[in-house]
Amino acid sequence: MARRRRLKQRRSSFSTVETPSDCLRCGVCCFSKSKRYVTVTGNDWSRLGNAAETFADFCGRDAYMRMDSYHCAALKPRQTGPGEVEYFCTLYPQRPQICRDVKRGSVECQGERMRKAEWVARERFP
Repeated sequence: MARRRRLKQRRSSFSTVETPSDCLRCGVCCFSKSKRYVTVTGNDWSRLGNAAETFADFCGRDAYMRMDSYHCAALKPRQTGPGEVEYFCTLYPQRPQICRDVKRGSVECQGERMRKAEWVARERFP
């Protein structure tokens, strides 16, 4: 019962459209069920440098960031306390342009949080 209550609290924290206090506490924009979620352009590939081979995959002639457990492979979880996780991008300085375009609290950020809140909470806290 306590577990359900904690999950419900976590879901509600993701479903608000308030600006998250810190992207490390959210990371919702990095989660997707699609393997073709984060497009990698030619400029992105160049910026990624050697990491491109590790973190990006081709699907035909298009490149995408590799997804691992429904989140971008560059996103790494770090346990910060009981039931608390931070998510940080290991490629932040080189991240693709599409990732750079989603600013904390922007319309895109709020849309991601609204669309994915319940699903991401379930994936993070099964």
